[in-house]
Amino acid sequence: MSAAVEEVGSMENRKSGRVPSCMRCWCEGENVTLYSRVGNLSEGGLFLRTSTPLREGMRATVRLGVGEEYGPEVQTLVKVVWTRHNDKHRPSGMGLQFESLDAANLERLRQIISYARARCPGA
Repeated sequence: MSAAVEEVGSMENRKSGRVPSCMRCWCEGENVTLYSRVGNLSEGGLFLRTSTPLREGMRATVRLGVGEEYGPEVQTLVKVVWTRHNDKHRPSGMGLQFESLDAANLERLRQIISYARARCPGA
């Protein structure tokens, strides 16, 4: 299965469409800091590729657009809603749900999504 078709839970549970991404982001939580590739992204959350996902239910902070051409950085709280390990057909990682996006961060996130859509159409 390609990165563009990665599943992040059941389609019925999604409120926003996912966009493949080739960007990286910081994720910090409970004495752990990760800098990993974002597999896909939406207004509701993201899939973060990592061989060392955080525990389900854990809360963390993500920073998107850091040092990238995506415009201003988005920093927000997330919750780990699922993890995937050692799947032969899909990459390891975790599904992160955005917990608190204010209007300014939501607008910046929409800009990042638009940029990702144009820059990484089949990432």
